[in-house]
Amino acid sequence: MRTVISSDRKLLSSDRKYYLAPLEGLTGYIYRRAYHQYFGGIDRYFTPFIKPNQYGHLSSRERNDILPENNHGMQVVPQILTNNAEDFIETAAKLQQYGYKEVNLNLGCPSKTVINKKRGSGFLAFPEELDAFLEEVFTKSKVGVSIKTRIGKENPDEFAHLMEIYNKYPLTELIVHPRVQQDFYKNTPNLSVFMEALQAAKMPVCYNGDICSRADYQNIIERCPQLALVMIGRGILANPNLIGLIKGDLTASKEIVRRFHNHIYADYKEVMSGERNVLYKMKELWFYLQHSFTNSDKYAKKIRKSGRLAMYEDTVESLFEEQELIY
Repeated sequence: MRTVISSDRKLLSSDRKYYLAPLEGLTGYIYRRAYHQYFGGIDRYFTPFIKPNQYGHLSSRERNDILPENNHGMQVVPQILTNNAEDFIETAAKLQQYGYKEVNLNLGCPSKTVINKKRGSGFLAFPEELDAFLEEVFTKSKVGVSIKTRIGKENPDEFAHLMEIYNKYPLTELIVHPRVQQDFYKNTPNLSVFMEALQAAKMPVCYNGDICSRADYQNIIERCPQLALVMIGRGILANPNLIGLIKGDLTASKEIVRRFHNHIYADYKEVMSGERNVLYKMKELWFYLQHSFTNSDKYAKKIRKSGRLAMYEDTVESLFEEQELIY
């Protein structure tokens, strides 16, 4: 049953549910597991997308990411990227065998390599095909289905028709990133269109996009006081204590962030072969995490240039010893 919230009721931060957005290569089970242990506050974690392949099975990376033993204590929703209903249904059935009762359809990825294959937000340009896809999925799939979507391929005006399509089906929820595909991550999220979606939707609606600080969050809530679901991605990667700040819990310390980092680093060293691969993953992490520290530019530059783990470790240790958290 859908919970209806009066549009004039302003929820408390503690009343809302918070989701971690899926980011390819970044928010896999190693990151999720460490984040859940040291920070928490996330109600649902969405996996980076699973892309059905010609072999009809999950890759080893995808399988490791969704294994229940790698996601203990977390509510995880696997995300699927495809425009083929049969592939979606088959993949959802495989995930059901691992105990998953819900999957998420990716209609938000703006990458050109994805949209050129009419997947992700590229699928939004073909609403009739999308409608037929969803009809088949909801006729045959035995698990719950949610959607993460942009508001169109080229123009926000596309979303009214897309919303009509979404409302035809019993989605568990609709996660809306209020940009069109051509925006990528530039320009400002279109809150006017999002507010229209919030009013028109027959399913619960979650907001996603550009929440990188408590002020960003408050701006969204002031515009949409009835909003009950919030998804954050890059903001949490840059500031893992962001949910704590939003909720008014300022318990995170530099030592907690250090232990969080060390946990991720140790896990990557355990499961990956070769220093280069481990360094690549940690450099991806620091692209965002550097923004948690004062005067971090010179350290971030050294991290980017690190060719050996020893150099990386020395640079990170200096950063933790010499700089402070910004929040």
